[in-house]
Amino acid sequence: MKVTWFEIPVKDMDRAISFYEEIFEISIAQHQFGDTLMGWLPPSGEEGAATGTLILQESYIPSKEGVLLYFETSDITLVLDRVSDRGGQVILEKRQISETHGYMGVFIDSEGNRIALHSVA
Repeated sequence: MKVTWFEIPVKDMDRAISFYEEIFEISIAQHQFGDTLMGWLPPSGEEGAATGTLILQESYIPSKEGVLLYFETSDITLVLDRVSDRGGQVILEKRQISETHGYMGVFIDSEGNRIALHSVA
């Protein structure tokens, strides 16, 4: 079994798009589907890799609890350095998971979600 899609709840789509575009240096496209507004994250281009969306809809509530989503990055420290200036909060600086599993870092995004980062170095 593999993860194919994920949704990150937001309270303010413009703020959330700005936050994620700036910390990851990506572009996010907005799409409206009835009463649901989505900000599609760009696919990684890797076969079998999951992609997802920011989502604004009344039944979606940002949370620090629950599932923890990890984004792959080549430089955790660089991404974490961008978080606070853009309305987020770093809650775990880069640290080694193990010699074989690489590194991680965790932040609270501009909407109140707990999000993690992973790198091999």
